[in-house]
Amino acid sequence: MVVYIEYAVLENFLLDALLLYLALKFARARVSPLRLLLASAVGTLQAVLVPLVSLPAWCAFPLKLLGGALIALIASPKGTMKSYLLVITAFFVLTFLFGGALIAIYSAFKISYVAGEGFLLESAPVSFVLAGAGLFFLAAKYMIGALFRYKKLMQSVLPCELFAGGRSWKMKGFADTGNCLMFRGEPVCVVSAVGALALFRGSEPVGRMTVSTVNGKKDSPVFRCPKMTIGGKTWENVCFTAGEVGSKEYQIILHTAFSEGVDESTAVSKSVPQKVRGK
Repeated sequence: MVVYIEYAVLENFLLDALLLYLALKFARARVSPLRLLLASAVGTLQAVLVPLVSLPAWCAFPLKLLGGALIALIASPKGTMKSYLLVITAFFVLTFLFGGALIAIYSAFKISYVAGEGFLLESAPVSFVLAGAGLFFLAAKYMIGALFRYKKLMQSVLPCELFAGGRSWKMKGFADTGNCLMFRGEPVCVVSAVGALALFRGSEPVGRMTVSTVNGKKDSPVFRCPKMTIGGKTWENVCFTAGEVGSKEYQIILHTAFSEGVDESTAVSKSVPQKVRGK
């Protein structure tokens, strides 16, 4: 078997750089190009030298784990022990996921039977590995972004309890910093059609208002909810209008007047806009 050292160096360097970059992004750590390149170079040096040294199996595996932790530490910016452990863990998880996916895909096409030796998996070409790494990088980056977008959304979803018609309903409210709807000088929250039906069935609207959305303008009735609580804070005679909420995670779009100053001891942010900005 002929091993081209330049291919091995290029392949390991690029793979380490991609996986370290994804690990740093997952840990929400700052990516330093200099640290990233240095860590990738150290990982490549380790990948080239370790096979040249004859080591027992019980020693080789821990050595590889220590090497992986080392390059993750080199790529990490100065931080706490928790941030270091998060980067290291993310790097190992991503490495195992990438390796497993690559083996699973390649083995489906490159298994051959050799008499006396059984089924063998042929070595994957560099082009296949690099192409797989590119696809894995794009997919993992998208998934990490989607995860943090969902987390950011859930940070702005607040537990609400509404009282109307002698009954109470528990719903989720989204602290939308863009909801500035007003009705006769009072803030207005938007509730889904299902929520409006449950809350205000049989109630007479106090008026009507025009609500503009991406789908155009709509004339909607305005109702008053006798009482609404968010965390430890209570409001009375809150105005609601029925509208398009468009999410399974919440049923109410709160007005900005109701998302500020909520008691943090109830696990709700004092300032939701600040939490949305990541502060």
